[in-house]
Amino acid sequence: MEKILVETSPPLKGKVRISGAKNSALPILAASLLGTEDIILEDVPNLKDIEVMCEVLTSLGAKVEILDKGIIKINSSNINNYVTRYELMSKMRASFLVMGPLLTRIGKTQTSLPGGCAIGTRPIDLHLKGFKALGATINVDHGNISAYADKLVGNKIYLDFPSVGATENIMMAAVLAEGETIIDNAAMEPEIVDLASFLNKLGADIKGAGTSTIKIKGVKELGGGVHSIIPDRIEAGTFMVASAITGGDVVVENVITSHIKPIIAKLKETGCEVIENGDSVRVIGTKDLRATDIKTLPYPGFPTDMQAQFMTLMSLCKGTSVVIETVFENRFMHVDELKRMGADIKIDGRSAIINGVDKLTSAPVKATDLRAGAALVLAGLVAEGVTEIDNIYHIDRGYDGIEEKLSKLGARIYRK
Repeated sequence: MEKILVETSPPLKGKVRISGAKNSALPILAASLLGTEDIILEDVPNLKDIEVMCEVLTSLGAKVEILDKGIIKINSSNINNYVTRYELMSKMRASFLVMGPLLTRIGKTQTSLPGGCAIGTRPIDLHLKGFKALGATINVDHGNISAYADKLVGNKIYLDFPSVGATENIMMAAVLAEGETIIDNAAMEPEIVDLASFLNKLGADIKGAGTSTIKIKGVKELGGGVHSIIPDRIEAGTFMVASAITGGDVVVENVITSHIKPIIAKLKETGCEVIENGDSVRVIGTKDLRATDIKTLPYPGFPTDMQAQFMTLMSLCKGTSVVIETVFENRFMHVDELKRMGADIKIDGRSAIINGVDKLTSAPVKATDLRAGAALVLAGLVAEGVTEIDNIYHIDRGYDGIEEKLSKLGARIYRK
């Protein structure tokens, strides 16, 4: 079993290019099942989750080719299977996103309950509610889910919570449905906008993505096209915190600064200097980090996917910081690992109170989920000694070459 070792590192310096967004690439790969011609995706990150999604597409009858680094060609003209295998679903929750495309494209889909990071219950009831509203019949039996419909018909759908996955799945199902579908209280994340942009390139008619109301007019079929994945705002935020926590001076390239406004604002509150320059952002750390508070919220609020990394930073801020987690109820699993390294953190329900300490100390720790793994890498950069991180497959699910990128900035990090 591979591990990542992180030694106490000097202040990070240099430039790092951010990869395409995992949370954009996965639904767009799923949506490729809707096209009847060649689709070429650019700036696709090299991640384990992407590999699994490509396996899912292949198992359903799509042709998937890696043309070059970050470039994937998909042809789904001959989809011949509607069952997603359990061993693929159990590896990654995003596999569930093929349900919408399969249901609307061939009228039926069968899968099992999804896997992924154990960060809390992420119910699929909103996905199924949307499919039912479009006219599908749903059966749930011993962890298996099937849905079928002679034809889907547009409808008005209100989401009880602005779920990203449900918004994406319903949107994909609606593009070939008869008539108009309106999704109210839709998720507004940039990844939703990217998916809509991709589908519109294939011939879909989607308006309002990025707002709380999305309107989809059904079309008869979708074709092909070329699309470049947006930059990963969470990877960008992770490297911004890496610069901040080491007192570094790092230019993070290939970002859309409007997507990372909450991260920029909170880093400034800690005393860091953040300079925006077009599609890059420069973060200059400080030795006198100040405490701050964060509350995770759906976009455009502070992203839950940056909570663990920010908590690592807060562990070294002077004073007391508070984190309130409103999105997932089980997203403090990294706390015990950080405490092993000397952090002073107390949990009270969905709140964490962090008292800043003078230093962290290395310890053997494990990545309990994807973003927790990133948080531990950040902690290792400044902890005394050598930090050994286990369960790093979680990290590989969401970060494209994290140790190579950090090494180029001066970090002492390697695998064994």
